[in-house]
Amino acid sequence: MAVHAAPSADPQRFDLVVTGGLLADPLRPEPVAADLAVEGDRIAATGAPGTLVGAERVDATGLLLAPGLIDLHAHVYAPRTDLGVPADRVGVEQGVTTLADAGSCGSDHWDDFAGNVVEPATTRVLSWLNISRHGLVHGRTELAGGPDDIDEAATEKLLREHPDTIRGIKVRMSSSVVGDSGLAPLEAAKRVAARAGRPVMVHVGNEPPRLGDVLDLLGEGDVVTHAFHGKPGGLFGSEDAARRAVARGVRLDVGHGSASLAFATAERALAAGFSPYTISTDVHVRNVEGPVHSLVTTLNKMLALGLSPQQVIRRATLHPAQVLGLDGELGTLRVGGAADLTLLRLADTPLRLTDAEGDTRTTRTHLEAVAAVRAGRLHTLPTAPPNHREARE
Repeated sequence: MAVHAAPSADPQRFDLVVTGGLLADPLRPEPVAADLAVEGDRIAATGAPGTLVGAERVDATGLLLAPGLIDLHAHVYAPRTDLGVPADRVGVEQGVTTLADAGSCGSDHWDDFAGNVVEPATTRVLSWLNISRHGLVHGRTELAGGPDDIDEAATEKLLREHPDTIRGIKVRMSSSVVGDSGLAPLEAAKRVAARAGRPVMVHVGNEPPRLGDVLDLLGEGDVVTHAFHGKPGGLFGSEDAARRAVARGVRLDVGHGSASLAFATAERALAAGFSPYTISTDVHVRNVEGPVHSLVTTLNKMLALGLSPQQVIRRATLHPAQVLGLDGELGTLRVGGAADLTLLRLADTPLRLTDAEGDTRTTRTHLEAVAAVRAGRLHTLPTAPPNHREARE
């Protein structure tokens, strides 16, 4: 990828033009050759190759130009939690322009999270606010203390005061988190989210609560993250409830994490018609060096399971934008959308990848992040980005 200053004045000259690449528009079945122009922090125009002129020109020959990648489930509340990784390290430095922190912060610590994570980051940082007032600041049993762990009024107040940043509620529904609280935290999260008109993201893992009981409380727009884990119970312990939930518009999310993506489960799910609506990482300090590494690496794992490049791009751009209620602003290459873009190379070198259980699969082609444009500004990645620390054959 080369960056050049454009020749002198032209009445249609834009701030930045990406030329020579293929636009991986998630609304199209296949990428198309075209130029894309940016003015300020907005997508200003698209046109036939070589027809747009910019003060800065990016030669994207041989590359895919996608909407800025969105990681729907990350943990970036550093250093107040023991999981937080700096946002830009797993954001623009890896070709990801938007991160949604999934429950690291609750109502008690919102001001600190906003001031020390959201505001200074170059990456756009959004929030799934934890229904637990503590978030993960005091550890990972944030709902085991019963009703005192939840302040519905404070949580709802923050959702209404910060609608641009807080996009929904996170609740972790597995035995190690909820203790004897049962379904009560999820019921509280649903009440607050419904009053604020926001979705709920539910972490699922070891039962109890039983996954089918959790799914039965969810509705259109809600998200089940870690949907393809290999723990006891899981998707195929509650298959009928899962089918009903998906039919209602509940979205299944990957949420790779340290223990929540099993290739065998995902393969079985795909064969049974359960495709992930979104692909996210659940990246944090304990898995960023492996097995997760990055969002692009996680996309490649789904390529290894048979999804196409355009399908995985759609699940990390358009679909998470829809989940977040930001369709048309993010996850798009349409004129008027945010000038958040990711440049990707589709390499044809086989890559062996490892899931959260140590199982491996090989993809014959894989994506590599080359650069990102965030709010109209170009960020070039290192020559060998930390997206692919897996074995090459």
